[in-house]
Amino acid sequence: MISADLKHTYYQALLEKKSEYEGIFYVGVKTTGVFCRPTCPAKKPKFENCEFYGTAKEALLASFRPCQRCRPLSHPNYVSELVQKLVNAIEENPEHRWTEEDLRSLSVDASTARRQFKKRFGMTFVEYARARRMGLALKQIRGGNAVIHAQLSTGYESGSGFRDAFSRIMGTAPARLGDQQILKASWIDTRLGPMMAIASEEELVLLEFVDRRGLEREVERLRKRTGSAVIPGKTPAICSIEQELERYFAGELREFKTPVNLLGSPFQKKVWEQLRDIPPGQVTSYAEIAAAVRKPTAYRAVAQANGANQLAIVIPCHRVVNLNGNLGGYGGGLSRKQWLLEHERITSTKEVPL
Repeated sequence: MISADLKHTYYQALLEKKSEYEGIFYVGVKTTGVFCRPTCPAKKPKFENCEFYGTAKEALLASFRPCQRCRPLSHPNYVSELVQKLVNAIEENPEHRWTEEDLRSLSVDASTARRQFKKRFGMTFVEYARARRMGLALKQIRGGNAVIHAQLSTGYESGSGFRDAFSRIMGTAPARLGDQQILKASWIDTRLGPMMAIASEEELVLLEFVDRRGLEREVERLRKRTGSAVIPGKTPAICSIEQELERYFAGELREFKTPVNLLGSPFQKKVWEQLRDIPPGQVTSYAEIAAAVRKPTAYRAVAQANGANQLAIVIPCHRVVNLNGNLGGYGGGLSRKQWLLEHERITSTKEVPL
């Protein structure tokens, strides 16, 4: 049973279309007979016409039908047919330089493509296609091909234009590439909304909810700190964490095994390792973490290290609460933190399949 206070909280989240509430509640609209996700773009109903449910199944059992606009039975950030069509077109000819004329030939409006790619990937369609081309150019240069060959094969007639585009994405000019590391970024749909995963071939370095405030700056700091280029794509580490997240949200996984690279100070790393020792279904306080790393008065520093964690869920900073039991803060939003803790509390007592 959802309390009256929580219903008002959910209604406010519905009015503001807060993405952090994706997967946490669904709203059934009594006047239309449909149920929606929190971010539905449709006109908002009056509070007295709303029924709130914790799962889509509960809304269906209450005789509501799924909304055709927000598709509550799909992933929170499902890939639209348009986005999938354009991604497939890029993969069929990844070296092509796309123009608005190309989009018109596919019966696609350029502004619609820009908006939907921005929502899905955090970059426009043109930026996505350019990053894909630069990834190919990088592979060619690393393979021993001349820069001019990589330039021409990716559709650049101008050497300076190619160098500028390459430098913006890769962080360095083609001739200075050397042994620069390449990180790949992918978007993973989860029960609580889409997450961005960034990884090398072997290790995960970032996992955050896409709507986290300041995520773009976080990715830029990561790029500068590692001296890496970040381009769209998947690696074995990303495939691994995608599979593990699916099992985690299904209540079938308690410990993440995907290799991670902790990028922080020695103190931050101690805090993060301590976080990983908190069992699912349990919580601890900043003060208790400070005592565990033998810095009993450094609970504020512990809180800062907690906030600097770049591997959401995998490094379970959501299991740290205030000493008085209040939830405290969480970069992904307190609604998600509360859901994660409740999810782990319930699933920690279940037998996990091998």
